[in-house]
Amino acid sequence: MEGFTINIEKKQFQNDLVNWFHEEKRDLPWRRTADPYQIWISEIMLQQTRVDTVIPYYKRFVERFPTLRDLANADEEILLKQWEGLGYYSRARNLQAGVKEVAEKYGGKVPDSRKEISALKGVGPYTAGAVLSIAYGLPEHAVDGNVMRVLSRILLIDEDIAKPKTRKVFEEAVTELISHEDPSAFNQGLMELGALICTPTSPKCLLCPVREHCAAFHEGRQNELPVKTKAKAGKAVDYAMVAIRSGESLLMEKRPSKGLLANMWQFPMAELPASTETAEVEELLSEQFKGTVENAEKITSFKHVFSHLTWNVDGFIAEGKDLQIPENMKWVNAAEMELLPIAGPVQKMKTALKSRGDV
Repeated sequence: MEGFTINIEKKQFQNDLVNWFHEEKRDLPWRRTADPYQIWISEIMLQQTRVDTVIPYYKRFVERFPTLRDLANADEEILLKQWEGLGYYSRARNLQAGVKEVAEKYGGKVPDSRKEISALKGVGPYTAGAVLSIAYGLPEHAVDGNVMRVLSRILLIDEDIAKPKTRKVFEEAVTELISHEDPSAFNQGLMELGALICTPTSPKCLLCPVREHCAAFHEGRQNELPVKTKAKAGKAVDYAMVAIRSGESLLMEKRPSKGLLANMWQFPMAELPASTETAEVEELLSEQFKGTVENAEKITSFKHVFSHLTWNVDGFIAEGKDLQIPENMKWVNAAEMELLPIAGPVQKMKTALKSRGDV
């Protein structure tokens, strides 16, 4: 490997890390099982999501889908409703697709080889290694952002971790360093160390169980690493989101089956400049639905940030009459709305409606 050398005492490093993990690890629900299916679920949920946020979702999810076949056979709308609020909804759809493949191709048993598990939908190198090491006790690398940060400091790796090709360097390092006696605790120990001690800023070096092995600590460079270039700012788009009422019902729209928030439900939206007048909103939607949209009132404004995109939303409520609605829309009452999977930005609109007593 170029750029650095692994010159630490590997056995002592393994022992220090593994012993610390067994003594200090957080009591998390997915750590109370060796079921590869449930560990798989937790790893997918934990992608780009905080542990504290994931815990209640994980508990509800495995209670609703306790076995792999339960999830494989679930209706997608029920699945998305269980995932509602976690974001990155393609994770849920990919998880179900992978689970279906396991049910059909592997008789319901999650594969225990990297080649087979990596071929499943939505399973990347990190998830594959996490499931293989934690559930099956195999010495397979599981490299995420925490692991790259920890090892960049311990091994003094100056490579930019924002570049995809750099991950290979860390995967090779873990493969060389990993404990074959307890690979589960080793990999989880690196993750836990990054989450609790070797944090992005102000690492708690004096509490670190592997401080003596850390080249960055000895050279006073722990705050310089890892090297990570900043991502470019995402695009911002202005929308009007309109809750159109007819009697006791509101009009809801199902998003396309591909792309952002696929198959989630929302109030009708139109890409409009910020601070668009209510009359313009009424005119646009009346034309769209070949009917009458009137009495529009602006009730909220909010911003919702995705990883690559920001929505700036003005929320309106309006009355609709004689509307011609397409197949992907339907009128729902308050009880029916509660059964639909609704994503974060639409929940903000729903909260504004609830505060007014409109739903």
